[in-house]
Amino acid sequence: MAARLGPMRARIKICCIASPDEARIAITAGADALGLVARMPSGPGPISDRAIAEVTALVPPPVATFLLTSETTADAISAHVRATAPSAVQIVSHIDPAGSGKLAALEPHVRRIQVIHVEGPEALQLIPAYDPCVHAFLLDSGRPNAPVAELGGNRPCA
Repeated sequence: MAARLGPMRARIKICCIASPDEARIAITAGADALGLVARMPSGPGPISDRAIAEVTALVPPPVATFLLTSETTADAISAHVRATAPSAVQIVSHIDPAGSGKLAALEPHVRRIQVIHVEGPEALQLIPAYDPCVHAFLLDSGRPNAPVAELGGNRPCA
């Protein structure tokens, strides 16, 4: 006889949290994770690293805090993580896959989510290169090679 695991529950991440008050509201509403958008080349929602650290310091487990970083090297991402203390880092730029491995060594305690910008079917070919060093992938809209990089979630629907 197979064991019954019970009903599945969707996990909810609320992105673009801008303040401790917004974080408290999201947690009270049942959020499993909070997205904290750092400096980006374009798009709405970034807050200062100081504000991100303020929010991460007050969020109780098991609620996850996701730092959305546009840094592109393992050392810079690691420094960003250490400055803001999230439980997860969402890497919104395509980085060198070797850098992904270095980041795993520098920050083994932080969950690493690699964004893949889906501009065409070839985007999925990036996944095997990152797979050994990340915990999850997030497929997103975005045009990282646009004149002003768009790193997902900020283009209007046509």
